Amino acid sequence: MLRVRFAPSPTGFLHIGSARTFIFNWLYARRHGGQMILRIDDTDVERNTQASLDSIFDGLKWLDLGWDEQYRQSERLALHKEAAEAIFRKGLAYRDFTPAESGEEEKSRTGAAWLFNAGMRELSNEESDRRAAAGEPFVLRYRVPREPVCDIRFRDEVFGDQAKSTADIEDFALARSGGMPTYHLASCADDVDLKISHIIRGQDHLTNTFKHVLIFEALGIEPPAFAHLPLLIAPDGTKLSKRRHGPVVRVTTYRDAGFLPEAFINFLCLLGWSPKDDREKMSREDLIAAFSFEGINKSNAVVNFTEEDPFDPKAVWLNSQYIYAMPVDELAGKLQPFLSAEPQKLRAVTPLIQERIKLLRDVTSAADFFFSDELTPYDPAELIPQKGDAAMALRALERAREVLPSVEFTHDALEAALRAAAGSLGVKAGQMFQPIRVAVCGRKNAPPLFETLAVLGKETCLKRIEQAIQKLQGSSAAN
Repeated sequence: MLRVRFAPSPTGFLHIGSARTFIFNWLYARRHGGQMILRIDDTDVERNTQASLDSIFDGLKWLDLGWDEQYRQSERLALHKEAAEAIFRKGLAYRDFTPAESGEEEKSRTGAAWLFNAGMRELSNEESDRRAAAGEPFVLRYRVPREPVCDIRFRDEVFGDQAKSTADIEDFALARSGGMPTYHLASCADDVDLKISHIIRGQDHLTNTFKHVLIFEALGIEPPAFAHLPLLIAPDGTKLSKRRHGPVVRVTTYRDAGFLPEAFINFLCLLGWSPKDDREKMSREDLIAAFSFEGINKSNAVVNFTEEDPFDPKAVWLNSQYIYAMPVDELAGKLQPFLSAEPQKLRAVTPLIQERIKLLRDVTSAADFFFSDELTPYDPAELIPQKGDAAMALRALERAREVLPSVEFTHDALEAALRAAAGSLGVKAGQMFQPIRVAVCGRKNAPPLFETLAVLGKETCLKRIEQAIQKLQGSSAAN
């Protein structure tokens, strides 16, 4: 059976690049009826934190894609040790007792020319056993073939045939001096045990794959299929990194700003992959049906953001499309965490602002006046209609104050009454409506007037109109 895996390390938050890798694994598994495996690669004890692990799960749970099986590498150390011993018994690894190297873990020696320590590589079995028995610390290193030199080859599903000479691969560590497995060993041992059939990961792991092919072969296993994904880069061409770009690449930043998970997934899929047609807004079912390795681009994908705006405009646009298409009741439920409000009133407000918000958090600015007792202070000049003056605005508001108490607060009744009021004053309807809109909303740019008046209710509207009249009168007196 096809089995893919996503293997985050709990040494930081869930990066959008890692989230995209998870999504592509999930899509490929679902496309081919396979299984999705989540494995927490937490053998780096010194760097792992519970806060990081919690952040990773927060991000994954928000994506709401799910997985079929879950494992932690730290609970599988016996398996890793067994794999290391099996490779050592075959003569494919050796102990390196070099003191300066015993704490180097996976790192190569400094200098590009270093491949191995001849003294350690050629140490006799007897001497190696004696020093190990005496408790001398050592790093277990893979014995990369040197004579004759050969090419390590594999076919990548995205980048095609790959080859690297063993003359360019160092004797890499399998186990640290304390006995803990390195990333290379633990990852491959778990992939073997979990019967992973396809490994889909970032392009930055492509060079590691040559080492992993050696490990798989040493364990007597045919390597899985590999597919490496192009990297996500910043507008300046640098690789997106947690240290440099911070919240911009944190998945929960998007969640907290009011992105919908389905829109965020859609956006990430279009970074480095294309369905080979003009579609942009795609449901999960659409993505599953269309996903293939052939659609993955070889070039890196740019996430466009600025210091002023951390979100790619394409991501924001896609999110707005999902918001516009969402059933009102469902959207109201999504908006609730961003605006503490009585659910029934929020349900009434939602259709008025649905096409005015791009992120869920926009509700706090688009609909605040519906839920506040007092409006944010505004300039009385805002009340003056186009091609009008303060006197016209005052007449319009005073006329509204006269007619609204006896009007039923429904769309049709309000429209009929206010249009008639405009006619009686000899002003255009727009010149009548603008002062009222600003009076009740505190701004010119607001939802449709009659629906807004109906939701606000008669008492609130009349109170705010009275306050606007006083603003104009006070402004005129001051002048």
